[in-house]
Amino acid sequence: MPLFFKISLFFFYFFFVISSSPLEYNHPLESLALFELTQVTNIVKNSYFPLNVTFHYVGLNEPNKQLVLSWLSSTHHPALPREAIVITRIDQKTHEIIVDLSSVSILSDKIYNGHGYPMLTLQEQTAADELPLSYPPFISSIKKRRLKLKEVVCQGFAVGWYGEKRKSTNRMVKVMCYYLDGTVNLYMRPIEGITITVLLDQMTIASYIDRLIVPVPKANGTDYMGSKRRRSSHESNSIKIVQPDGPSFTLDNGNTVWWGDWKFHVAYDMRAGMIISLASIFDAEKEEFRSVMYRGFVSEVFVPYIDLTEEWYYRTYFDAGEYGFGLCAVELEASKDCPENAKFIDGYFISQDGTPGKMPNVICIFERYAGDIMWRHTELAIPGKVIRKVRPEVSLVVRMVSTVGNYDYITDYEFKQSGTIKVTVSKPRS
Repeated sequence: MPLFFKISLFFFYFFFVISSSPLEYNHPLESLALFELTQVTNIVKNSYFPLNVTFHYVGLNEPNKQLVLSWLSSTHHPALPREAIVITRIDQKTHEIIVDLSSVSILSDKIYNGHGYPMLTLQEQTAADELPLSYPPFISSIKKRRLKLKEVVCQGFAVGWYGEKRKSTNRMVKVMCYYLDGTVNLYMRPIEGITITVLLDQMTIASYIDRLIVPVPKANGTDYMGSKRRRSSHESNSIKIVQPDGPSFTLDNGNTVWWGDWKFHVAYDMRAGMIISLASIFDAEKEEFRSVMYRGFVSEVFVPYIDLTEEWYYRTYFDAGEYGFGLCAVELEASKDCPENAKFIDGYFISQDGTPGKMPNVICIFERYAGDIMWRHTELAIPGKVIRKVRPEVSLVVRMVSTVGNYDYITDYEFKQSGTIKVTVSKPRS
C-alpha cells in the first residue's frame, strides 16, 4: 500500500473517531446519541453472532436518581455512567440487555418469561400488513364482496391478553383491512367480518376467518376535514407570532432549557416519546432552585373499544407500550404544528435490524402568548400620579405529536411563570 494512502487513511480514521465521539456528556439524562446507538447495536450483534437479533427498543438506562441529583448540585459535573437498555428478540425469546458504553460490554442479559411482548417494530408491522394482499382465501373474500383488491389497505393490531395460560410463546397480531376507493380516510370504511391472525416471528398467517359479510360504508363525506358546509363556515385570517429580539429561552447542546426562572431537560425516547426531567424554578426568597418535577412522560395510553364481537373484542390497545409513543412520533411542521417562533429537537431511534434512524423536528419549544393578563394593578389614590403595572401571561410550551393508528395525540408541557406545569394530551378534530 502506498505511504500516502496509508497516511490519508489514518487521518480519515482519526477524524471519524474524534468527530463521532464526544469528549464528555453534557447531561446524564441526555438521550443516546447517534453514534451511541450504533455502538450499542454492534455490541449486541457481535455478542450473539451468528444468531438473528431483532431490536425492539434501545434507550438510555438512566443513572440512579441520587447520582443525578448529586451531579446536578455539583459545580464541576462529574461524568456519570452511560448505559443502554436493549429489548431484543433472539431465537424467539425476549431479552432485556444492559450495555455499558464505557467498557463496551454487556452488564446483564435476562430472558423475559412474563406475559406480554416487546414493542412492535415498524418493519414487522409493514410486513404483516402486506400478507393478506397475496393470500388466496383473502383475495377470494374480497372478490365475494365485489371489492377491488388494489383499493384494500390492511393494518395489524395487538391482540391483548385476557388471563389465559398460554403454552405458546408466539408473538402475533390480528390484521384488519379497509377499503379506500374514493377516500383516504380508510378507518371510515372497514371490511368487517374477516379476522386474520399473523405470527410475527414466522411472518405467516396462522388463522383466517371470514365470518360474515357487512356492507362497506359509502365513501361520500368521509374526508378528514368534515363536510364542505362546516369547512367553509368560517376561516380566520392568518396570525403571525413575531419576536423581534428572538426567543426568551435558551436551549444548550445537552437539551437543557432555560426560560425565566425555569430550568429543565428535554429528551426523546422510542417508547415514552418526550421526557421532561429535572424541572426546577428559581426561588428568589431562598436564592436557590426549587425542584418541581424530577421526571415526567406519558407512561401509557389505554384504548379499549369494549365491543364483544369476534372482530373487535381484542381491541384494547396500549398505544405507548405496544406501538411506542416515540416511535410513532411525527415530524412537526413549522407554522402549523408549532408557531414561527419555535425551536425544534430531533429524535433518534433503532430499526428492527439495528440501524439507527433520525426523526427530524420531533419536538418543538415555543413561547405562547394569547393576549391574556397574568397580573395587573393601577394605583390612582396618590395625588398627581397614575401607577400602572401589567404583566402579560406568557408561557413556554414543549410539544410532541404521536400518530398511533387513527389517533393523533398532541402532548404539551406548558411551563407557567406562576411556577406550575400544565400537562395536556389532546386529540384534534378530524
